[in-house]
Amino acid sequence: MARKDPDDSVPPPPWAREKKRRSARRAPLTRDAIVDAALALLDREGLDAVSMRRVAEGLGTGAGSLYWHVANKEELLQLLIDRVADELRLPEPDPKRWQEQLKDVGRQFRALMKSHRDIARISLGRIPIGPNTVRVSEWTLSLLRGAGVPDRTAALALDLMALYVGAYAYEESLPFPSPAGDDASPEETIAMIRDYFASLPADRFPHTVALADQLMAGGPDERFEFGLNVLISGLAASKV
Repeated sequence: MARKDPDDSVPPPPWAREKKRRSARRAPLTRDAIVDAALALLDREGLDAVSMRRVAEGLGTGAGSLYWHVANKEELLQLLIDRVADELRLPEPDPKRWQEQLKDVGRQFRALMKSHRDIARISLGRIPIGPNTVRVSEWTLSLLRGAGVPDRTAALALDLMALYVGAYAYEESLPFPSPAGDDASPEETIAMIRDYFASLPADRFPHTVALADQLMAGGPDERFEFGLNVLISGLAASKV
């Protein structure tokens, strides 16, 4: 029998046709994409959930792929701090308004740390290094030196300011447990401690008893502003 021309052959049924593999289009893996995924995971689940494996899962890849762009978890944490620092909006340094500007940036920094879960925790115990953190450092030093703050004081103040805001924001992120170990609300816990101070023997603890209400008064905003004012007043006193 003569062989039929291929063009005249009977087409196979649909279920027997060779299926073309659909290759899922994946966005190119970049350092920015890795940091985006890590920050989303941090905001959603907190620092304890952040690992190279979990970040890779969120990107639909393996952890090994991340190491082409990020050396290790410590570098990833540094990149997270730097990414958040990019959200700071710094005005043109004005030495005449240096105290007000420094306070505004401190408030903004605290708000950013509160808006990103556990970023304050990551900031403690590290010296953040990156293009955005260096930008913030340069702005702060320019403001302080322009205002006449001595160089050594300006250098130390840079670290102190970051430590104060980071530690304050971190403490705010922690639960407020009752010393009794029960389910008392923060308000009930404060009242409990205030009542204890007030009940102390006045002859032995006259100042604690007298200031029982004051010791437990004031919310986190008032207390943050107090610390900020004390810090910046000290810088002002050091000016040449």
